[in-house]
Amino acid sequence: MPGQEPEPYVKHGSVSTPPDFFAVEAASLRWLADAPDGAAVVGVQSVEPKRIVLDHLDLARPTPEAAEAFGRALARTHAAGAPAFGAPPAGWEGDGFIGRQRMSMRPTPHWGTFYAEQRVLPYAREAHAVDHLSAAALAAVERVASRLRAGDFDDDRPPARIHGDLWSGNVIFTPNGVVMIDPAAHGGHGLTDLAMLHLFGVPGLDRIDAAYAEVAGLDPGWRDLIGLHQLHPLLVHAVSHGPAYGSEAASVAFRYR
Repeated sequence: MPGQEPEPYVKHGSVSTPPDFFAVEAASLRWLADAPDGAAVVGVQSVEPKRIVLDHLDLARPTPEAAEAFGRALARTHAAGAPAFGAPPAGWEGDGFIGRQRMSMRPTPHWGTFYAEQRVLPYAREAHAVDHLSAAALAAVERVASRLRAGDFDDDRPPARIHGDLWSGNVIFTPNGVVMIDPAAHGGHGLTDLAMLHLFGVPGLDRIDAAYAEVAGLDPGWRDLIGLHQLHPLLVHAVSHGPAYGSEAASVAFRYR
């Protein structure tokens, strides 16, 4: 009926859904929403152990203007910062999830150590255990992890407030611009969100990149590190989606070993 409020979007869990699954999602959304002038996120109406109720989102056709605005806003979300690399969203203690897989969130002072020990190695070892990553590929990943721990890829950027699972399905174009959904938010490196957008594609990616890079003041050559930041999602997918992702992760690892 005219003037009737749209029904909220309800996500239901199953018997096997962990009791903290939706709670950490709600905490992630609220933390991202607290970033001053940051990217919009879907609103949380209520959360229970087996369901979360979110605001309704109307869909709209992507536009270059919306993509540019999102790139600028995402840079401001990242600039809102986090207490440390690996830090969970405010109001949350303990680990989180990426998709349905557990994701460690332990505060760490250096990005390389955090990324190696909490994002790369655990999923590489699991992918190898289920025969989705070869022994040679695992060895290459472990060499990359050694370089990460040594600080070879660290820079002077402080921990960013990142979405953490920013593939195209979690970037919703609405009449009021882009809205992010389904985060795995934590303290990380801003390039990690951009790398996920590059991995699976999103409308207006070039506009997003340019606007983000301008506001964030990215160093020249930042694109050379996109593959490194894609290693984690590729390994996550290798665990759950098969050896094709393991092969792609191997190709990336051989570039950065």
